[in-house]
Amino acid sequence: MKLYIYDHCPFCVRARMIFGIQQIPVELITLANDDEATPIRLIGAKQVPILQKLDGSYMGESLDIVRHINAQAKRPISETIRPSIQAWADKVGEYYNQLLFPRSIQLGLPEFATPAAVVYFILKKEASIGTGIAQMLDKTPELLAQIHSDLQTLASQIHSDTLNGSDLSMEDILIFPMLRNLTMVRGIQFPAVVQDYIANMAQRSQINTYFDRAL
Repeated sequence: MKLYIYDHCPFCVRARMIFGIQQIPVELITLANDDEATPIRLIGAKQVPILQKLDGSYMGESLDIVRHINAQAKRPISETIRPSIQAWADKVGEYYNQLLFPRSIQLGLPEFATPAAVVYFILKKEASIGTGIAQMLDKTPELLAQIHSDLQTLASQIHSDTLNGSDLSMEDILIFPMLRNLTMVRGIQFPAVVQDYIANMAQRSQINTYFDRAL
């Protein structure tokens, strides 16, 4: 199987997680961010992740991929997501990309290997958020204050090495990709329990963090 991704994409991290957690081999293929032709050819839309299944067919949508692979596992993870966890993800999802977008293009990631790919990303994201990359960076102090408050809320919801305190679940698939990408932001002070959770899930899912190059 092959999985087409961007390294910075949290939806791609969801799909990568299930392969790592279930120890199912997959070949990762990182597309250039401005490569529209490949994903459109494979699934008819410019989006990732895309899974090439064993039968040669292609599948998009991160959670569809997660459920497809999870169904093949000897010990599938639970589908349950607590409403409080979903609410946290929805709240943080409203603003956290303003911390991530200006930084992701500066980390030396393969999807941004060319100037054209960087320009493509900037134009798309500025249009989607309605503000410029520079203005996003200017908001860092207030965004850090907000994420610190929200991380404290999340810390109270983490009960063990997994979010629900018993076993891996779709909660982890939902939340770890967001936390992993926040590791690219220098200045975030993760509560100890959240820091431990990130380290544990990174190891279990075989996905790197960005602590060593945070900006």
